[in-house]
Amino acid sequence: MSNPIKLPTEVIDLPSKGLVYSLDNPLSSGKVEMKYMTAKEEDILTNSSYIQRGIVLDELMKSLIVSKVNYDDLIAGDKNAIMIAARVLGYGKDYTFNYGGEEYTIDLTSIENKEVDEKDFTKGLNEFSFTLPHSKVDITYKLLTNSDENKIQAELDGLKKINKNLVPEMSTRLKYIVTSINGDRDNRNIREFVDNSFLARDSKALRDHIKNTQPDIDLTFFPTNSENRVGIPIGINFFYPES
Repeated sequence: MSNPIKLPTEVIDLPSKGLVYSLDNPLSSGKVEMKYMTAKEEDILTNSSYIQRGIVLDELMKSLIVSKVNYDDLIAGDKNAIMIAARVLGYGKDYTFNYGGEEYTIDLTSIENKEVDEKDFTKGLNEFSFTLPHSKVDITYKLLTNSDENKIQAELDGLKKINKNLVPEMSTRLKYIVTSINGDRDNRNIREFVDNSFLARDSKALRDHIKNTQPDIDLTFFPTNSENRVGIPIGINFFYPES
């Protein structure tokens, strides 16, 4: 029996540069090696069970990553970079979509990582300081990992069974994002603070701060005759270009 063909691979630079991962984590290299998509990955994309459970893209990216890393350790911005790379390695660099009644084609290889200020990071530590501007409370927070997102979803699913009309998604996420309140790391006290003392305007300020400073890719473009960038719509044809 002949040896299997060795598939070509590409090394992807992570937006975080690996700064948020512990020094013994392979992701701290700031790079991930990925292989080109095969029929096996197309089977994943059409797996009805994965689609129903909302995990089809995660399973796709796990299959394409060659590096020995724990997928659940990845933060959202790095996952976004891997998602773009997966699309390029599967169906090429050109992504065509409609926006405002016009058709656009974006070269996905031209999408750049957002610049991060390495002075804001302690290498090997996923924790950052922030003073809530209105209450003046000092907090520390983390960037959510895929593992955190799974825990949040499990908690929300449980809450939905209790009261399907009231699912506190925003406050639940904050309970996982915030790691200390004025130096207090007790999880019960953090949850109580979020539920009873976290001002709405402080919550928005923190979310805006994280959005503006977290490592990610620039998924925006300039529509025709517009001076402002808008988000690139990721539609069904992103991974199903024949749809």
